[in-house]
Amino acid sequence: MNIIYTLFLWLLLPVILLRLALKSRRQPEYLKHVGERFGFYPVLPEKPVIWLHAVSVGETRATASLVAGLKNAYPDHQILLTHTTPTGRAAGEQLYGDSVLRAYLPYDYPFAVRRFFRHFRPELGILMETEIWFNLIHAGKKAGVPMLLMNARMSEKSAGGYARIASLTRNALRELSTVAAQGKDDADRLMRLGAKNVSVMGNLKFDIVPPAGMLELGAELREQFGARPVFLLASTREGEEALALDAWEKCPVGALLVIVPRHPQRFDEIADMLKSRELRYQRRSENRRVADEIGVVLGDSMGEMFAYYAACDIAFIGGSLLPFGGQNLIEACSVGKPVLIGPHTFNFADATRLAVEAGAAIKVKDADELMQEAARILKDQEKIALMGRQAQAFVASHQGATGKAMGIIRHVKIAPAAIQSTRP
Repeated sequence: MNIIYTLFLWLLLPVILLRLALKSRRQPEYLKHVGERFGFYPVLPEKPVIWLHAVSVGETRATASLVAGLKNAYPDHQILLTHTTPTGRAAGEQLYGDSVLRAYLPYDYPFAVRRFFRHFRPELGILMETEIWFNLIHAGKKAGVPMLLMNARMSEKSAGGYARIASLTRNALRELSTVAAQGKDDADRLMRLGAKNVSVMGNLKFDIVPPAGMLELGAELREQFGARPVFLLASTREGEEALALDAWEKCPVGALLVIVPRHPQRFDEIADMLKSRELRYQRRSENRRVADEIGVVLGDSMGEMFAYYAACDIAFIGGSLLPFGGQNLIEACSVGKPVLIGPHTFNFADATRLAVEAGAAIKVKDADELMQEAARILKDQEKIALMGRQAQAFVASHQGATGKAMGIIRHVKIAPAAIQSTRP
C-alpha cells in the first residue's frame, strides 16, 4: 500500500505543480521557497532542533503557548516551525519573528522527507492536529526521531476517509511515539484507526492569551468604526458572504457589518461583490474613520483577528454556514464576545458544543436566522454582557492543555543518534 501511495503521489506531481502556479495567481507567495517543498533548505540550524508542524494560520496560532513552554524548558534548543500555506508562514513570522526557524514542510515524497530529516536533524517532531503524512512519519521513525501527534483532532468525516486506507493509516499511527488528543471522541476515533499510546490533553487553543497589542489595536478600530454596534463576520469562506449579505439586506441588524474573509486572496473578490450590490463599503487598509453612510467594512488585513474581535459587539465564526466544518470560536470567546455560529461545525464539534452549553455561543441553522439572532442580541445590552462573561468563563474553565503537553514531551525519550547528529 505504501508503494501504491507513493506512486500515486508521483502521478500527482504535475497537478501539484499546476496547483501551485494557479494559487500563485491570487497569492504570489505560493511561488516563494518552492525548493523547500521538495526538501531543499538554504539555512542550517545553529542549535539542536525541536520541530513543530503547523499547517496554516489556526494551527500556528495554537502553538503560541506550546512554543513558549518549549523555549522555557529547552533554552539550548532551536524551534523549527514548518507550514504548508503562505498564510501560516506569515502568521508564524508575525508571532515569533526571528526567534524561531521557519520553513515549508516538504511534500510527502520519500526523497523530500529524507532530505528534510538529514538537513535539520530534529531531536523531536511534533505534528499539530490532523497532520498524518505516511512517508514523513515513516522517515522520522527510520531517522530515530520521536514523532508526536499533539492537539490531535479527528472528526467522524476525517476518520471515515482515513478508514478507507486503513493499513496506511494504521501503520503511520503506530509509528508515532505518542498521540495526545483534544478530546475523548478524538482519542477514540484515533484508537479505532490504530493509534497507540493515546491520551487526552485538551485543546491548546484554550490556552491562548489575547495579545495586548491586538487589544490596543482593537480599541483603535472601534474608534474608527464609530458609535454604531459592530457585527463581525469572521473568517468567512467561499459562498458565505453572499448568503450573509442576502440575509442582511432582508433583515438589517442596525449595526456596522465587518467582513473578514479567511483567505487574503479573496479580498478583492469580496470588494467586487460589494460593488456589484451597490453597497457603500470601506476597506480596513484605508485606516481612517468610517463615515456614517458606510454600511460595510471589508477587513482586508492579515494577523489582526484578535483586534477585530476586540472591536466588535458580536462575532459570527465563518466556515459554518456552508459545510466547511467551521473555524475556531475560542479566540472570540477569550476577549469576551458573544458568538454566533452556523450548523456546520464538524471540525470543531466539541468546542462548539461546550460553548453553546456554557451560554457563550448560539448556533443558527442558516443565514436568515443568523441575522435575526444578531438583531435580537444587539438590542439587548444585558444579553451581550452576560454572554461575554460566559464566553470568558468558558475559555478559562478549559485551559491547561499546554501543561499536559509539556508533561508528555518531557517523558518522550530523545534518540541518542539524533542528539549526536546535531552537535558539532
